[in-house]
Amino acid sequence: MVDGDVPEQMQAAAFDEFGGPEVITLRILPVPEVADDEVLIKVWNAGVGVWDAYEREGVLVPEGAAFPIVPGSDGAGTVAAIGGQVTNVAVGDLVYVAATTRPKGGFYAEYAVAKAEYAAKLPQGVSAQHAGAMPTDALTALAGLDALGLPTGAWLLIFGASGGQGHLAVQLAKRQGLKVIAVASGPDGVALVTRIGADVSLDGHGDHTQVIARIREAAPDGVAGILAMAGGETLDRLTETLSDGGVVAYAHGVRPEPRERPGAPVRAYDGVANPGQLQRLNELIEAGPFEVHVAETFPLGKVVEAHRRLKTSFPGKLLLTIR
Repeated sequence: MVDGDVPEQMQAAAFDEFGGPEVITLRILPVPEVADDEVLIKVWNAGVGVWDAYEREGVLVPEGAAFPIVPGSDGAGTVAAIGGQVTNVAVGDLVYVAATTRPKGGFYAEYAVAKAEYAAKLPQGVSAQHAGAMPTDALTALAGLDALGLPTGAWLLIFGASGGQGHLAVQLAKRQGLKVIAVASGPDGVALVTRIGADVSLDGHGDHTQVIARIREAAPDGVAGILAMAGGETLDRLTETLSDGGVVAYAHGVRPEPRERPGAPVRAYDGVANPGQLQRLNELIEAGPFEVHVAETFPLGKVVEAHRRLKTSFPGKLLLTIR
């Protein structure tokens, strides 16, 4: 089924060679065709993540992608067309998508195609204006919590808690009944994690001795797990606060990787985009207010500036607006 208003061509941001932000340019491309197991999305907004920069640099290129490559693995918008086998969404639905494979291009465009299994109806509690910034980070945060598998009431330390994945992990962890110590970046980061419900909010740029003292004061028996969104010396120091048998989990791609400590296993994880995880994510989101914090919004024509902004520090996520 196809919305009758779908054009043959669209505006998109794409690149014909790998390199820095300047290789991305605006051009007119054909609207991708929809296979039986796919959906066509009229894109409202798209997340801008470090993985998009890796794609632009030629490090993480989706299988089957060919120049010109339209980047963007995160997006939200309305369903403009569905394939004959699609039953989970309908034309006109407002959805978000985390497309781990997208040989027909990503969400830096007016229209994008994805496998229907990567799409989910937007749950109540998420702003449609910010939804495109959420999918990959939210699913990765959920996978990190699954990797830790902490029981209700346990203390969890989230390192990098004010970042794109981190601030979503804070909210998902609270919905799972965990007590959260959020180590954020700077005063703005501390303010963000405090607002979204962290039990203890700390500035990771502060004195390490005082930070550790605050953690031990809150969790005298140690934290049961650490969810690491970044690595380095500060994280290594914070592992001292783990309880016996405590676990460190980190997303693949975190550098430097967390160090093993005696009796403290380290587990790596990846985000999982499938109907089961999308349903779980929606159920957790709908349990209460849920904020997708966008630090800065860019129109599609400012995509180069958005990629340059990726190299700086900011709380939450960056967003491209398409509609």
